[in-house]
Amino acid sequence: MDISELSMSLSQNKLLTAVGTAMLGKTLDVMEGQAQLLTEGIDMNAPSLESLVYPTSGTMIDMRI
Repeated sequence: MDISELSMSLSQNKLLTAVGTAMLGKTLDVMEGQAQLLTEGIDMNAPSLESLVYPTSGTMIDMRI
């Protein structure tokens, strides 16, 4: 292997590493955005599924003395 082939090989490896790092950075940005949207979408004040099916459940207390 001569110097020019070695130089080209190292240059290609450097380029592929840079492209891979850039792709990983973009993927990380997308995943962070999706995680933020997911956490914003989970609203703790939203009614539960059970309260939608049984709207009067838990609204009355039966007490007898």
